[in-house]
Amino acid sequence: MFKIIALVACLVVIVAAGDDHAQYKFEYGVKDGHTHDHKSHWEHRDGDVVKGQYTLDEADGTHRVVDYSSDHHGGFQAHVQRSGHAHHPHGESYANVAQHY
Repeated sequence: MFKIIALVACLVVIVAAGDDHAQYKFEYGVKDGHTHDHKSHWEHRDGDVVKGQYTLDEADGTHRVVDYSSDHHGGFQAHVQRSGHAHHPHGESYANVAQHY
């Protein structure tokens, strides 16, 4: 009985090892006018090759775009682009705001 269970377990491992070619695609985005949360992300995978991009609006007003890829030979590679000019709101510092605990 133990030999049969061991043989079945070995066959399952062999079948599982032959089916390791992962494939998927996903994409999502957020554009919230109330919170000003703007971002998107997509990614495709075919086996060991992954390609994707994500974008977001930074808190300082700039826009970031990151294109990335990964594979067995080149590893993870990312190309980051930033556009716009950073600006910070003028007004009272958080250090001067009364804290309520």
